[in-house]
Amino acid sequence: MQLLYSHTSPYARKVRIVAAEKRIELGMVLVTLSAPDCPIHQHNPLGKIPALVLDDGDALYDSRVIVEYLDHRTPLGHLIPQDHSLKIAVRRWEALADGICDAAVAAMMESRRAPEKQDAALIAKQMSKVERGLQALSDQLGSNRWCVNNTFSLADIAVGCVLGYLELRYQQLGWPEQYPNLARLYAALMKRASFKDTAPPA
Repeated sequence: MQLLYSHTSPYARKVRIVAAEKRIELGMVLVTLSAPDCPIHQHNPLGKIPALVLDDGDALYDSRVIVEYLDHRTPLGHLIPQDHSLKIAVRRWEALADGICDAAVAAMMESRRAPEKQDAALIAKQMSKVERGLQALSDQLGSNRWCVNNTFSLADIAVGCVLGYLELRYQQLGWPEQYPNLARLYAALMKRASFKDTAPPA
């Protein structure tokens, strides 16, 4: 299997962490989406990463589909609980974390346009989603060690990936100071080899 990814994509990082935690070897194909010969379009009609190319040539996307496929590929340490209620709880955390990522990426892409073409209202709208999302993550985590059932899971991985992306692209937000419980969670996650090995370049 081969994973098409970029170093800075929080969605691809989520897949890479799941693969590492599950001890699943993936061939890594680093792609540049802006390159005219980028191979992603051969495997994902939406042109987004990550995409997982299976041994038979078929491809899976997006990250939520890929991580579920990987989690069920081996019985080792399920990151998505088998219990239905806990599974829904984990998936809800993942949806919120991915939604924050979506908003942060949208705001970043808009801010990279020429100044005269930027839509300040759009950026503000997306950043308000980020701020509300972070507050919700913090409120739900509270003083717990892990997000769901006091057990490391995909919920923690998804939250860690969005926090890592914000640390990379939005240092001005100062989220570690605003949400010390999220900072505590991220510090614990960064002690894991799967997180350290997939940290985006500074």
